[in-house]
Amino acid sequence: MITVSAILGQLDHCADRADFPDLDNGYYYPVDTRAQLYGDGRRWALVVELLGYGPRSRSLADVIHRYGNCLDGEPGTLEFLDRVENMAQLDPDGEECHPGGAVPVVVRGTALPVDTAAGTPLQDVFRQLVPTHRELLLADEAELRAGLPADLPLLLRLDEWNQPEDLCDTRPGAHETFRLFAEVLDSADPSRYRPTLPPNTHWSHWPEAGSL
Repeated sequence: MITVSAILGQLDHCADRADFPDLDNGYYYPVDTRAQLYGDGRRWALVVELLGYGPRSRSLADVIHRYGNCLDGEPGTLEFLDRVENMAQLDPDGEECHPGGAVPVVVRGTALPVDTAAGTPLQDVFRQLVPTHRELLLADEAELRAGLPADLPLLLRLDEWNQPEDLCDTRPGAHETFRLFAEVLDSADPSRYRPTLPPNTHWSHWPEAGSL
């Protein structure tokens, strides 16, 4: 059996180890987010994606965070899925800006056209791709379910939610969003997710992220 307290206890433990989604990470510009809740009343899993551009690593990575009681691995272990295959062409001089012209962004072998001026910050270029090419940038089903039981049902998929502004001040177990996640996972009932706080996971809510 699973319980709300056990779920929140695991999330708090991972947050204490800094193995928890942090949209205010100074090393990554946030680009997009998504959360998936899986469960059947006995088993549960929470998979959170943070797509972000890291200037120091010179990569656009979909960082996958996994939690649960049925994982093939430790809860909180991060997986980094590097998405852009031609970063050297996009940033030949290490200036973190698009060179202009017709240089596309190549993701999974697909050249995505970019209409932008030379000198546009790369995080802005990548953010412009999301409305049209989101499914290419985020994880596919095989990537999402890596390490999960194949028969674990998807309960809820969210493109936005309310994230704690400071995980040092507000642990997941004390925050409305993750308490509601725990209720959904405990009951295997997605209707239990009835948030009152406005979503804030859009990158525009995190102006200091990526500034280090």
